[in-house]
Amino acid sequence: MAVKDFMTRKVIYISPDTTVAHAADIMRAQELHRLPVIENDQLVGLVTEGTIAEASPSKATSLSIYEMNYLLNKTKIKDIMIRDVVTVSQFASLEDATYLMLKNKIGILPVVDNQQVYGVITDRDVFRAFLEIAGYGEEGIRVRFITEDEVGVLEKIVHLIVEENLNISNAVNIPRKDGKVVIEVQIDGDIDLPALKAKFEDKDIQVEDITRTSAKAL
Repeated sequence: MAVKDFMTRKVIYISPDTTVAHAADIMRAQELHRLPVIENDQLVGLVTEGTIAEASPSKATSLSIYEMNYLLNKTKIKDIMIRDVVTVSQFASLEDATYLMLKNKIGILPVVDNQQVYGVITDRDVFRAFLEIAGYGEEGIRVRFITEDEVGVLEKIVHLIVEENLNISNAVNIPRKDGKVVIEVQIDGDIDLPALKAKFEDKDIQVEDITRTSAKAL
């Protein structure tokens, strides 16, 4: 799973000379929490709701609303932006991008190669990728197995599904602390659920749950 397969390619950005007031207006209108700062096609910084809030006069200030607006319209993004921006390559794995976000406690990574911005990967993109990989929102059948961590278990499950002329659209393998493995499989098609469950259990494959799933837009 590469970053380029899940990143947001359409990037709304600002220049270093954009005023703080205008940047705040863009973020509010586009419902964004952060904006890359780009100059001469290169990333030079990042501005977030937090940096804008820190740059805004406190409510306890003696300044009038007109004076505060004047300051926000005079202050440039280059004066408050984050300059040391954590970035990721479009060819990096999605897991690497997720690790960088967790490690640095951030919700966005500009995707940069050869100093050029190709997109951004955000926490929302990661959430969406997880749902897609898990097969969430697809119509069909979801089966959750509890198995031993042994060679050939997945092959046996796949073989039994193929015997029913059903297609596997997604599969997730989750190791448990007790040494067993959870295998979740999303299957296309329609079949009698009790009969399918019995087919697996006849081969000593424990089915923890089997349900029909409906289509949902992500």
